[in-house]
Amino acid sequence: MLKRIALAGLTAAVLASGAALAQDKPVELKFAHWLPAQHPLQPLGFEVWAKSVEAASKGSIKVTLYPAQQLGKAPDHYDMARDGIADVAWINPGYQPGRFPVIAAGELPFLISNAKAGSAALDKWYRKYSEKEMKDVKVCLTHLHDPGALHSKKAITSPEQIKGMKIRPAHATMAKFVTLLGGTNVQVSAPEAREALEKGVADALTFPWNSILIFGIDKAVTHHLDIPFYVTTFAWVMNKDTYGKMSAAQKKVIDEHCTTEWAEKVASGWADNEASGKEKLSTMAGHTLVKVTAADVAAWRKAAEPLRTSWADEVKKAGLDPAAVMKELDDELKARKSQY
Repeated sequence: MLKRIALAGLTAAVLASGAALAQDKPVELKFAHWLPAQHPLQPLGFEVWAKSVEAASKGSIKVTLYPAQQLGKAPDHYDMARDGIADVAWINPGYQPGRFPVIAAGELPFLISNAKAGSAALDKWYRKYSEKEMKDVKVCLTHLHDPGALHSKKAITSPEQIKGMKIRPAHATMAKFVTLLGGTNVQVSAPEAREALEKGVADALTFPWNSILIFGIDKAVTHHLDIPFYVTTFAWVMNKDTYGKMSAAQKKVIDEHCTTEWAEKVASGWADNEASGKEKLSTMAGHTLVKVTAADVAAWRKAAEPLRTSWADEVKKAGLDPAAVMKELDDELKARKSQY
């Protein structure tokens, strides 16, 4: 009898919860990103998340995607979420140099080996710092793309060759690396990179492998340095007022979709897709994967060492201990077997 009463009570609670969700005031979330609609992260990440949110909220939360910079330029997406132009936005923190120094640790070259477990490590580590560093918004999750490479119009094997070249960097840390090596930075977002190369404004760029094909950049570069050069950090950020106006049940749905598990989930499909680009380019006429020796890799890693010092200086300015911050990230990466 007691078991039947308990079961009846549990059933009533579940039904009441479902009814509460169904009666919640409908919310439409404008989700802005700057990738083209055909980019794999749209179906493999954004759409998967959006459909799951809608299902979990019993349809009371609808997510509408705005790809391809429809609501604003790529570097502006953080401020768009802050100001309510978008309710949710996908950002590259490195598009705004110096603004987000802590998460920039993830941009350091030769640090992270993969985007799947690496994204989980980044997300788990950054949660401690995100509320202060990105205080204008609600940070949902953070993740990475699969390690990218240096793509150019000629073969490049050593850091000395960058001197005098014009390079489009993926983010602020890569821009510092280019400057450190004597190159000139060409600051354009991913959707503008092909045009910069075709017009001769840039000689090379740092980019993920399959995105070279997605953005049509394979028509503007011919050589690809065959080492896991770097990763880029990304964050999904939400307007605080939008979140604050939701019901308790709707907030619970969002919170359950803003987790480390979801960070790895949305990164995984894209990671596999990016990795496939390397094989595709290796068999395409007119394209060369530039192989390097162990000595070449050592030279690149040595050339990148000052970037850690520069990162540490920026973190000190933010009032944090860079050694402790980096140790926490290293520990997460080691625990998830995703350290370079």
